[in-house]
Amino acid sequence: MTPPFGSAVFLDANILIYMIFEESPFHDATIRRVRELESARVQFWASRQVLREYLSSASRPGNFRPQPSPHALATAVRHFQAKFQIADDDVGVTDALLDLIETRTIQGKQIHDANIVATMRSNGIKWLLTHNTSDFARYAPTITVLPLLL
Repeated sequence: MTPPFGSAVFLDANILIYMIFEESPFHDATIRRVRELESARVQFWASRQVLREYLSSASRPGNFRPQPSPHALATAVRHFQAKFQIADDDVGVTDALLDLIETRTIQGKQIHDANIVATMRSNGIKWLLTHNTSDFARYAPTITVLPLLL
């Protein structure tokens, strides 16, 4: 599935991880998928939350060997900020999140994914590229999940 030409596509944190870390078993698939979407001239989006999730996962001891240096982590985030549109958490996102919480059964760690959906809704983004498709299935038809692996 490919979104219409020029669509906005939100990137989940796992996509950022797979893009940067070549040792990831999903690195090559991610690069192929991103290039496919680039050929449709999509506009990639992320959020401050997703950048923090990237840093949290990438800096967690034992996730990657060798452990990335603080400089490498900062360089990656600066690259993302330069390459993608970055959505801020603002009152519109909070309002959209509260609406999701009040209209669906969302609790605990599910709030993080709900906040991604709230960010997308607040910014008029319909498409989400992720490898964790089941985490976002509850939000259809509000968003359209683009699976990493076709």
